[in-house]
Amino acid sequence: MRENHLKKMLLRRESAVGSFMKLTDPAVPELLALAGFDFFVLDTEHVAVDREQLTNIVRAADAAGITPIVRVRENQQVEILQNLDLGWAGVQVPNVDTPQAARSLVSYVKYTPLGIRGLSPSVRACGYGSCGVTDYIKSANDNTMIISHCETRESVENLDEILKVTGLDVIFIGPMDLSQSYGIPGRTNDPEITEAIADITAKTLAAGKVLGTVAGTPEAARTLIQKGFQYILLASDLGMIMKWGKNALEKIRT
Repeated sequence: MRENHLKKMLLRRESAVGSFMKLTDPAVPELLALAGFDFFVLDTEHVAVDREQLTNIVRAADAAGITPIVRVRENQQVEILQNLDLGWAGVQVPNVDTPQAARSLVSYVKYTPLGIRGLSPSVRACGYGSCGVTDYIKSANDNTMIISHCETRESVENLDEILKVTGLDVIFIGPMDLSQSYGIPGRTNDPEITEAIADITAKTLAAGKVLGTVAGTPEAARTLIQKGFQYILLASDLGMIMKWGKNALEKIRT
């Protein structure tokens, strides 16, 4: 497995900036790498994507030198296995609401003795059988990242115990889903949501874990970094196209 440059950045306490990827063209990782992004997260939770597309996107990412993370649809063993076997550098997983769910997630990602991930040396992640199995297992366990979402009232209430689970690399705050879970969908600036986010932030940093979330603007990203966030997703490829297009057209037509 390739060395995970994103994980190395986070271990050095550096901040990394990525983007959600909603488009499924393999050119997108190349464009994000050329723009200077450190990583991207392919959003299979909200975007229809097939196995061939998943493979071609991660191939493009490897060639371009950008770290590929995949947001899976659910905390499910087979889905996580199949994505990681393609060579993704990590999984970002929604709705990890309990310590048991967090422990299960770690077990699905890690090979023995750290977990129960199924082993097949013939997969792309192991060079289609060309790698040494022992070295590959160690490399995969060392390099594969686990980004765990904290995006529900239940996950906030269980956060103290979730943070005790060994193997989670990033706690990712999802403000929009938090607002829905608290019964005020879309109102991410409501005091109840900002208080929950402040609580997650304080507890995660105190536990020595990496903190992540989404930023809608460069200014918001800078503010988050100042607060201790290291794993920042700057909107999405679709959002950047939409925002740039609207701004450009407004300047042309006014």
